[in-house]
Amino acid sequence: MIVADNETSVDLLYYEAVAKTVVRIVSEKSDEPLSVGVHGDWGAGKSSVLMMVEEACENDDRTLCIRFNGWLFQGFDDAKTVLIETIVEELVKSRSGSQKVKDQAKKLWRRIDWMKAARKAGSYGVTLATGIPTPETLSDIRDAAATIMAKGAEALTPDNAKALVASAGSFLKEAEQESTPEQMHAFRQEFEELLEVADIDRLIVLVDDLDRCLPQTAIGTLEAIRLFLFVPRAAFVIAADEGMIEYSVRQHFPDLPTSTGPATYARNYLEKLIQVPFRLPALGYAETRIYVAMLLVLNECGEASREFETLVPIAREALQRPWTGPGLDRPTLTKAFGTIPDSVERALDIAYRIAPILTDGSRGNPRQIKRFINTMAMRLAIAEERGFADELNLGVLAKIMLAERFAPEVFDTLARGAAETGHSAELDALEANASAAKPNNAAASAGKRATGDKKPASIPDLPEWPNVEWAKRWAAISPSLSEVDLRPYVFVSRDRRGGYGAQAQLGELDELLGKLMGPPLQVRQVSAEIKRLTSVEAEQLFDALRTKVADVEDLREEPPGIHGLAAICQEHTFLQASLVKFFKDLPAKKLGPWVVTGWGGAFTEAEPAADYGALLADWSNRDDNSSLSAAAKAVGKVASFGKRGRR
Repeated sequence: MIVADNETSVDLLYYEAVAKTVVRIVSEKSDEPLSVGVHGDWGAGKSSVLMMVEEACENDDRTLCIRFNGWLFQGFDDAKTVLIETIVEELVKSRSGSQKVKDQAKKLWRRIDWMKAARKAGSYGVTLATGIPTPETLSDIRDAAATIMAKGAEALTPDNAKALVASAGSFLKEAEQESTPEQMHAFRQEFEELLEVADIDRLIVLVDDLDRCLPQTAIGTLEAIRLFLFVPRAAFVIAADEGMIEYSVRQHFPDLPTSTGPATYARNYLEKLIQVPFRLPALGYAETRIYVAMLLVLNECGEASREFETLVPIAREALQRPWTGPGLDRPTLTKAFGTIPDSVERALDIAYRIAPILTDGSRGNPRQIKRFINTMAMRLAIAEERGFADELNLGVLAKIMLAERFAPEVFDTLARGAAETGHSAELDALEANASAAKPNNAAASAGKRATGDKKPASIPDLPEWPNVEWAKRWAAISPSLSEVDLRPYVFVSRDRRGGYGAQAQLGELDELLGKLMGPPLQVRQVSAEIKRLTSVEAEQLFDALRTKVADVEDLREEPPGIHGLAAICQEHTFLQASLVKFFKDLPAKKLGPWVVTGWGGAFTEAEPAADYGALLADWSNRDDNSSLSAAAKAVGKVASFGKRGRR
């Protein structure tokens, strides 16, 4: 079971306290316009807080909650009018039996139509001034624009542009009848009257995912909110990452100075718009430990299980005062369960082991923690389907995944070292180093006293990792990995190790693999060794070389290993079809000319040679890679494919 990464009313972080505080503030200021900000990084739980606010108000008939997600409407319409239309539509829907509400709403629809007309009139004004129709103008006068555009760019003269705008005279006339300030004042007054006839004490608009919107959409939505901030009984709760909103402000007003006084213009804009800010804090150690344990139980047992339902109130009580203890303590759980279920015991054990570094590595972000748990669940499921789940220890897998996620250099070193025997010399050195560095380790203390600040001679040297201090703390986490066969764990994590499966069993072929990665002369010098390879060995080397080529980021230049692939395919012809397929799978728009020359010796069999010839023809007709296309065309002019120069 995978834990869904979306907003939820199942409160595993005790954010209900934040939601209730928001509801209380909104209720206490019910006669005043109000804006509340719920801030936090992506994945901090802002959407869940909005859902809890909505649920807290759902039984109050005199309070109307409206959800608005600007990201869903991005690119479809003007963000400002979409928000206003949504509010009016939902308000009328909530009082669908009232004719007074419908009649009052008609007045507001006329105001909204004016806003649309004014926006279009501005577009037409630009057209008249420049003689060049804007995209919005052309969209509204589709038929006339299509006629002119069909004649080419030279037809877009000032006279023709004015002819297009003539059909929009009604919009210009309507927009000029009343000034913008008068329209805005009238809108607020009529909206206030709508709340009155709808018998609503408090309108709460929950604005979500604003930080995912493009700057234009985000600013348009904020400007629409500003329109309501003078309307009594209207409240907005805005969930957004402050940094992303400030970025949108800077993009929308690029000519403003960077700052004014102690704060930036972007910060001042946000603070003026949002009267009451809440910031969701990052999770600390105790909160992370509780959250991980809850997710693991939820993952294994399900939301409706006795285990999970029993844990929820205990976890929430612990989260009320996370500074008083480590989280879910066993005496409390024993009292609640009688005998702690195995699933809960496993979850507590894993949470205890990984919470210290996961807190630091994820920066206390719930989404990152949830992704970690989901990835671990997926890998266990894969191992189960392959039939080796019994060989995996959950604690070992979690520890290895911590390195994979937060110290990829450590993980890659571990994976390479363990590929053949299942054990890594670097890992042994790391764990020995971490063990010797423990304050309660008598030998380490004695060694330190004997040598001053120098490391005792018994402590092995470590690779020069950029995050070696993190690696030492990671190595000290239980369980120890020195005696564990790491191959099944690395195999199930091979989304980061694409070549592991091919390279794991190379053994003594590693030296030959290194030579096949070299220049043409070096490859020719091992031709006798290539001939002596069995078909299994040749396929292993082919897979290893193919993986190394595929992992190269820049394919415009000839990657190492290409000449080795050609030499293997020349001597072991059953691999030639696989080489053609490999070329087909490479991203053609990123390939350099190297891929079209010198393959005569590699394709000695008729069918692979014909398939490669067809691939050359396809490359020669591509319009997204001019250098590849030109090279393929040049090769195509060679009279005989089989007479091309060998590498």
